[in-house]
Amino acid sequence: MSIPESDSLIKYPSEFPIKVMGKQTPELAQVLTAIVLEYDPAFDAATVEMRPSKGGNYMGLTFTVNATSREQLDGLYRALHGHPLVSVVL
Repeated sequence: MSIPESDSLIKYPSEFPIKVMGKQTPELAQVLTAIVLEYDPAFDAATVEMRPSKGGNYMGLTFTVNATSREQLDGLYRALHGHPLVSVVL
């Protein structure tokens, strides 16, 4: 179901942060960056913000993407949430 652009709280295009928490593994940032690049090919991987959890078991990552549509963001959220290393996507 498509939401009319006039009903969206987000104005497109815009810079939109997506926060992801996943299990701490050596490949987590690289794998998730590859997913983000599928939806935003101009994404700059050097801008990924990473914060380890206090216990070191999880990593929080923030990807600020160029959001061009609701469909793009929905697809990206689904792809990130569906990855086995991901616990939470905000």
